[in-house]
Amino acid sequence: MQKPTFFYRNSLSIVLLTFMVIFLIGQFFTGWKTENNELIEEGQAALNFGQYIQSGHFIQATFENWESEFLQMMLYILLTVSLRQKGSSESKPLEGEEDVDKEPAAHAKAPWPVKKGGVWLSIYKHSLSIAFGILFLLSFVLHFYGSWKDYNVDEVIKGHPAITAGEYIFESRFWFESFQNWQSEFLAVFSIVVLSIWLREKGSPESKPVDMANDETP
Repeated sequence: MQKPTFFYRNSLSIVLLTFMVIFLIGQFFTGWKTENNELIEEGQAALNFGQYIQSGHFIQATFENWESEFLQMMLYILLTVSLRQKGSSESKPLEGEEDVDKEPAAHAKAPWPVKKGGVWLSIYKHSLSIAFGILFLLSFVLHFYGSWKDYNVDEVIKGHPAITAGEYIFESRFWFESFQNWQSEFLAVFSIVVLSIWLREKGSPESKPVDMANDETP
């Protein structure tokens, strides 16, 4: 039997990363054009590529979205440990213990933290949520920085004084940017949790088997 190719073995991550890069490039060029149009209308000089990628407009727009994605994934991972949804493919069964609930046991092919034990194993047991938590915090800080920088550019153009980061943390604009993304992420997760009770997608691990009863939790 022929060994699966590298692309076949990694096709899901490759395709997802490709989509991300394509859309990020699209965001960059459309955002660059939008920002320059607004600057020119205000009588300011247009930004070149290098200036735009360092601008608050680009940084804020990018990390505002990344922040909400990482928050969603972190909380979803943590919530699915103990919470259930009857009939949803996204939920653990209502009763019984899953393999993911069992205490890890060292074996020949186990990851090294499992073999090492102690504090390394304690961290590794929660490393997925920790990683997403760190990514969320980094994105949150960069979103804040970009939004603050972009806000001050607008204020200076209008002839108003720039404000400090400490002052900007209390500005409704920053929190509006965050909340509008956070709510949409949890709406998306809620949708797949609930819709997967009744709807199916043959062949997808995110769906229950097509012939499974609606009220049955896989």
